[in-house]
Amino acid sequence: MRNFSKITLSVLLVASAAFTSCSDDDPKPEPVEESIYTRLGGTKMVPDDGEGNEGQMIEAGRLAFRKVVNSTVGLIVADVEANASGNLSAHFAPLLTEVGAGNTTKVAVLVDNLTDFFSFNTGGTNPVNTYSGLNMVDAHDPAKNPRMGTKSSDADYTKFVGYVGAAANTNGVPSSSQLYKDIVVVLQSLRAPIVQK
Repeated sequence: MRNFSKITLSVLLVASAAFTSCSDDDPKPEPVEESIYTRLGGTKMVPDDGEGNEGQMIEAGRLAFRKVVNSTVGLIVADVEANASGNLSAHFAPLLTEVGAGNTTKVAVLVDNLTDFFSFNTGGTNPVNTYSGLNMVDAHDPAKNPRMGTKSSDADYTKFVGYVGAAANTNGVPSSSQLYKDIVVVLQSLRAPIVQK
């Protein structure tokens, strides 16, 4: 009986020491910041407002990325049409040739792949967000990917990042927000494998 009392007393003393050693002066653990995907809506299911998707549901984070990707593609196409011989037109020449001939299948595949890539790499963990495309070096090397017209320069990639930023703004992510800044950090982390000339 006395042995049990000593053990109980020891446990109580250790527990009270642990509780009294914590004070308001002790540093608090930093809150874990939510992923970009979560801040874009995460896994919450929402109606898919895409063409032909009426009545279907989609994760809010994935939908947000798809909207930004679609807006980015629109800005690139507008740039190529305005500057047919410059800037990003050479990179997307194979794709634009198909679109000019009325075949938009590969554009839809590109949008889906980019949506997968960004969703997966920013916290989208559900299988719908799995990226199974080429790695960034191979995807941007015309010798390994016939969908790429030419290699990217640093200036080309900077222009692309600008288009993604403008597309994010268009879709409700202000340039001054931490979310926007975090998206730019992700894009900048991809510069080295993408820029190959």
